[in-house]
Amino acid sequence: MNHPHPLPPPIRHGGNLLAAARRYGRDPSDWLDLSTGINPDGYPVPPLPPDCWQRLPQDDDGLAQIAARAYGAPHALPVAGSQAAIRTLPALLPAGRVGIAALGYSEYAPAFAAAGHRVVPLDEADFSRPALADGLDHLVVVNPNNPTGRIVPRERLLGWHAALAARGGTLLLDEAFADASAGEEGGASLAADSGRAGLIVLRSLGKFYGLAGVRCGFVLAQPELLQTLAERLGHWTVSGPARAVARLALCDTDWQAATRARLRLASARLDALLRRHGLAPVTLPLFAWVPHADAARLHQALAHAGVWTRLFDAPAPSLASPPSTGLPSLRLGLPPDREACWQRLADALANTLSL
Repeated sequence: MNHPHPLPPPIRHGGNLLAAARRYGRDPSDWLDLSTGINPDGYPVPPLPPDCWQRLPQDDDGLAQIAARAYGAPHALPVAGSQAAIRTLPALLPAGRVGIAALGYSEYAPAFAAAGHRVVPLDEADFSRPALADGLDHLVVVNPNNPTGRIVPRERLLGWHAALAARGGTLLLDEAFADASAGEEGGASLAADSGRAGLIVLRSLGKFYGLAGVRCGFVLAQPELLQTLAERLGHWTVSGPARAVARLALCDTDWQAATRARLRLASARLDALLRRHGLAPVTLPLFAWVPHADAARLHQALAHAGVWTRLFDAPAPSLASPPSTGLPSLRLGLPPDREACWQRLADALANTLSL
């Protein structure tokens, strides 16, 4: 575990296609955008009833209950994407030492630092330690982690939560990528346990459902915390159209099951494609993470071919967990379910890795 770092790393995200188009002089329509872990073939939104556009959002429309049922949680609060919760929750927790992965979603560290917490950057190797919570007041775990694909098993998470909760601390568990493997044997979700004190679970429609643009997510926690968070966020935090789409998507279990099966096949295909070109990915249903000494050159060469990926700088020397020791890396999302897209990626990889 590293010492507290006073300056969190800069916030960076994928999905910045317009910036890529300007930088490389290629029209935005002429890109294969693999820079996010968003399902490229997301939930098919039907025409929405006119009143969801014309009325103020109705907080008693049943969405909270639908979400709780879908995630197997006792309680749920709809929010404007996980981002709204990430920016607001730190101020609701007692200031203290919060452990956050040094290589992970970059919004957490600045949000906690701004709320007066001391951020403790964690190595990937730290997440294998049963005693990780010792010396921390709060712990943030993105599970599965973005981008490394690391999954912490349920038993270890519960152990960390018990240690933190015993001294008034909190385990904040971000399960943004968990829907793609929901229901599988050995699943690590703690959604069903989110009624416990000191446990907060975040879920989102952005990744598995491919609905990042609606900005709708859910906080699963004790009712008292959800009420405090709702009061802090204020009225109408989730738009009427977003609420309508969320109700449909969360209830469509046939689409969910078919999509999980399709994503399993697609991720296996992506993994095989990358390995055929000599790469060593860590692959999840929605993205592949590729540590590589020459990641920056690969990222740029793929961009010149119109394939946009997410580049991660080399981690700090203390991030010593093979196979990624000291290496920069790429993250590639799934191509859309069209042969032309897969062929474009295959051709770009062949040309790039032959240079």
